[in-house]
Order: sequence, then structure tokens, then C-alpha cells
Amino acid sequence: MTSNNLTQCCTVGSLHEGKAKGEIKDIGSISAYVAYPPDGSTDNAILVLTDVIGHKFINAQLIADQFASKGYFVVMPDLFTGDTVPLNRPEGFNIMEWVKNHLPPQTEPIIDAVLKEMRENLGCKRIGGVGYCFGGKYVCHYLKPGKLDVGFIAHPTMVEADELKTIQGPLSIAAAVRDFVFTTVKRHESEEILDQLDVHYQFNMFSDVEHGFAVRCDLCKPRQRFAKEQAFSQAVVWFDQYVKGSQKEI
Repeated sequence: MTSNNLTQCCTVGSLHEGKAKGEIKDIGSISAYVAYPPDGSTDNAILVLTDVIGHKFINAQLIADQFASKGYFVVMPDLFTGDTVPLNRPEGFNIMEWVKNHLPPQTEPIIDAVLKEMRENLGCKRIGGVGYCFGGKYVCHYLKPGKLDVGFIAHPTMVEADELKTIQGPLSIAAAVRDFVFTTVKRHESEEILDQLDVHYQFNMFSDVEHGFAVRCDLCKPRQRFAKEQAFSQAVVWFDQYVKGSQKEI
């Protein structure tokens, strides 16, 4: 495994202020947060696979809106069929008991159904995948032709080495220097795997932040805000090159 299992740090963080501009609607039979770009096009799309707090989390919705403002049609599905984890979960909450109901046999059919709708009924020509924490595993798993064309993940959890070894598209990673899940050892293991593959990859490290910073950091702390904003910019530049760009490989 190139990143460890979920831990307490996957459920804690700061609530961000703002008003969501997108809407909750069904994509097929799956509830999803959907945001359109200014021109309303669905050609260039992003599938956001969230952390355990889910698609109704305002922090995640504000990020989806940001991607939409950059010219992407964004779909962020409910990966947990309503069984999400509250931010700063109640005392005594056992994340490893919770995740037993949200393993690949439960999660992959949701992603399969949403990708099918995006490709066949919503007119998406190229799809980039964004995976935060829990969602990072599935961006790696689906980074192959006909599924996800491009990937960006931040502080991933539960990524298996074989999933990373079999990616077939460009992958960008944002990591925190202090992360008990995506540790230094796990990062180096991931780098060694990626270096053996014939895919373009990018690995950015951020100081002064911890696991979850790209979604749940404290925006009142300038260094944390900077890291979050730079991780988002990293993703946008990556997708502009590989989703929008006429040059699909460098």
C-alpha cells in the first residue's frame, strides 16, 4: 500500500465560509453536486471524489465551484449513499468500523455509474479526476482509457501499490510534509513506482500543513491558506494541459 488507512486526521479540520453556486441533482440514480462552467459546456469535465465528509460539505462544494469557474463541468457524487462522516466527528467515532461499509465493492459501482452517465449522456469528452483523501484511491484505480483521462490527488489514503502501478494517464500529487497517512516512507514508495511508469507525473510538497489541507485547512493561517490555494492551482494547471490542452502528452 502506498498510503495508509484512514485515521482520525481524515475527519477533522476547519469549516470554510461561502455560498455554493452549484446544485445537488441526480446523475442517473446517484446524488451529486454539479457545477457548470460559465459557457455551460460539458466537453471538459472534472469528477471530484471527496473525502469522507462527502459531497454536501461546503468546503468541497466551494472547490467544485472554483473548478467550474476555470471552465470545467464538475460532478461530485455521493460516494457514501448518505452515510458520511461529520466534520470533527463525535467522540468515540471509529473510522475503521465506518469504512467497512465503504470499500471498493460498495464504492466502485457508484463511480462506474457516474462515469457512464458523464460519458454517454452528459457529453463529456475528456474527464479529469480529483481525489481528496478517500477519493485519491479511486482516482488512481480509474486512471485508464475510457474512465479517467487525467488525475490529481491530494493527501490520498488507502492507495494500493498495484493501483498506482497500473495508472495509464498523467497524475499530479499534492502532499503535506506532516501526514500520518501519506507518510514520508509512503511518498517515497509512490515516487519510486511512478518513476518506473511511462506516464507524466508531478509531485508537490507543502510545508506547514497536515493531512487534509487541500480541503479542510485553517484559512486564517496564511501558510495553510497558501498551501491550499497552490494545491488548487496545481490541479488547474494540470487539467488545463491534459484535459483542455490540444497536447495530451508532453
